[in-house]
Amino acid sequence: MKKLPNFTQALTELIAQPSISSTLERWDQGNLSIIQLLATWFEELGFTINIQQVPETRNKYNMLAKLGSGDGGLLLSGHSDTVPFDENRWNSDPLMITEKSDKFYGLGTCDMKGFFAFILQACKTIDVKNMKKPLYILATADEETTMAGARFFMQSQLAKPDVAIIGEPTNLVPVVMHKGHMSHQIKVTGQSGHSSQPDRGVNAIEIMHQVISALLTLKEKLALTYQHQAFEVPMPTLNLGAIRGGDNANRICGHCELDIDMRAIPGLSDDELISWLAKALEPVALRYPGRVTFAELHPSSPSFEQTKPSELIDFAESISGHSCCAVNYATEAPFIQQLGCQTIVMGPGSIDQAHQPDEFLAFDQINKTDKVLLEMINKYCF
Repeated sequence: MKKLPNFTQALTELIAQPSISSTLERWDQGNLSIIQLLATWFEELGFTINIQQVPETRNKYNMLAKLGSGDGGLLLSGHSDTVPFDENRWNSDPLMITEKSDKFYGLGTCDMKGFFAFILQACKTIDVKNMKKPLYILATADEETTMAGARFFMQSQLAKPDVAIIGEPTNLVPVVMHKGHMSHQIKVTGQSGHSSQPDRGVNAIEIMHQVISALLTLKEKLALTYQHQAFEVPMPTLNLGAIRGGDNANRICGHCELDIDMRAIPGLSDDELISWLAKALEPVALRYPGRVTFAELHPSSPSFEQTKPSELIDFAESISGHSCCAVNYATEAPFIQQLGCQTIVMGPGSIDQAHQPDEFLAFDQINKTDKVLLEMINKYCF
């Protein structure tokens, strides 16, 4: 057997593999190098490796590693990509590990390449001969944009574990509920013309003003209709994120676009939320036939809830020392859950460091994470 890297070496090698996901092609990068690196390590430990290209992506891949045989078992899942970065805002090279003040600094240390370094160390101790159920390691693509990797894995149904843990940075607090995410673009098509003759044109900005009024009313209705007190922000949210329109002060605006973001709580499905949006825009659309349309900017991600009673939740709380909670951000959990397994989100590091310059993983997370992973593997695979 080749000598496998220790934790610091593994983390260093993972961070050095650039794998940015972006909707902008000039920033977007493939992830094959990090997938092949992970595959080499886990294959050396006796895992069976399955690498799949994710359809309709720019050179993106998933990796599923399996150790042991039989049904059920444990799935440890993480995404292989990172967000883009502005090197000028970092105090160190984002693609190199820097150790300082009891922290590892680097892009992806907590969100979430570091999770794979922890998994690798835990797997070195496994005695496959005594395994009763399989252990799966999943590395997905494009979580930071479309979640295409998790969607494809869910459709492929390559594993049927009993339980799954997604190692997003939660400070090892079991997350059992989170909001969904969807984004839409509303377009208003007017009729341009000279501003001195307003009756000869149709001002798209004026129509968009009515659209925005309808959306703000919708925002209030959603807040009154749906509440879940487990969340810090207990209602669904609707954000007016970006607006573009017009080209000159002395021209009637012929076109205007508004990008919005909506986040559903458990109990409010994506289809229901889209229906709310369509009904809110309908009066304006009827007033201006053919001029108001809306379309999805990115595939939506549904809300997530692991219901109780759940043996996985109870065990996660007992070994982590933390009570379960809900969070406002979205993860791959609703897609992994569709494999038919109990699912939680729980991993090292803080979400406060994710997507930030000088992202880091604190040293005090190392022993705690090692303990949690080993106990999870022992319980669900032995």
